[in-house]
Amino acid sequence: MTLHWWHITLSYLLTFGVFAALAIGAALRHRAARRLLDTLDPRADRRGEQP
Repeated sequence: MTLHWWHITLSYLLTFGVFAALAIGAALRHRAARRLLDTLDPRADRRGEQP
């Protein structure tokens, strides 16, 4: 494999890694926000009881 293709492969792997890290971070922030919203919402315990 030539040096050019090594650079291409490395750039694709780095790009994939960065976007994967961003997606994981967003999912973790979303989960934390959902938990915080559930603790702060006074109607959270009655949500399941409503038709």
